[in-house]
Amino acid sequence: MWWFQQGLSVLPAALVVWSAASFVFSYITAILLHHVDPLVPYISDTGTTPPERCLFGIMLNISAFLGMATMYVRYKQVYALNPEKSKIIKLNKVGLTLGWMSCFGLCIIANFQKYALYYIHVVGACLTFGVGAVYMLVQTILSYLMQPEVHSKDIFWIRLTVLLWCCSSIVSMFVSSVVLYSGLYGTNLVQKLHWDPQEAGYTAHIISTVSEWSLAFSFLSFFLTYIRDFQKISLRAVVSLHGQTLYNTPQSSVADEQTLLVAGSI
Repeated sequence: MWWFQQGLSVLPAALVVWSAASFVFSYITAILLHHVDPLVPYISDTGTTPPERCLFGIMLNISAFLGMATMYVRYKQVYALNPEKSKIIKLNKVGLTLGWMSCFGLCIIANFQKYALYYIHVVGACLTFGVGAVYMLVQTILSYLMQPEVHSKDIFWIRLTVLLWCCSSIVSMFVSSVVLYSGLYGTNLVQKLHWDPQEAGYTAHIISTVSEWSLAFSFLSFFLTYIRDFQKISLRAVVSLHGQTLYNTPQSSVADEQTLLVAGSI
């Protein structure tokens, strides 16, 4: 049996590979069509102009769905491992809520491009990476609380390292973006897709774009730490049929009908 056939480990692996591919494919398309500069453009800039905008949007929407599924499985796993620990259960619910908010932000990024609706796009980015960073923090705390009974200390330190990488990228991107868009280097920089290395503000631009790519991949890297955990979990769906037909029947008849249970693996 291959590693991705064990449990649900294919889910976080698919999330990371698919999301990374959405960034890379849109980047390659934008470069080949000369829509952006080859040297580290903003990720959002590579999904601004058709046709890469269409590819970027549909792939990120699928990533959001994979993210929601991955976070839900993680939620169910933590709950199953700690059914009587109220502190962990409450924190786990908070983590799921934050995670799904982050996925919703990813949908906003995918469907509201930076060039057309900048402020809505920024809200989506804040939800995705800002709230997403808090989700990572919650999961890191859960990993700390569950050691060493549930898993070793190594996974906690790995997740903490990735979290610090993500936070440092956020700080770097925020500071460089504030400097870049402060007005010192001109206006309408939001719609600027091509930069000359001799231009004022180019250094701040490069720091900001590199930080954004670093932030994106640090966020994705966090889900790689789920693969080993997900190898030890599977979910089953139980469907309950209240009757043998789909026609409306009187309540008295429904009560007499036999309930059919059909179970299948997801």
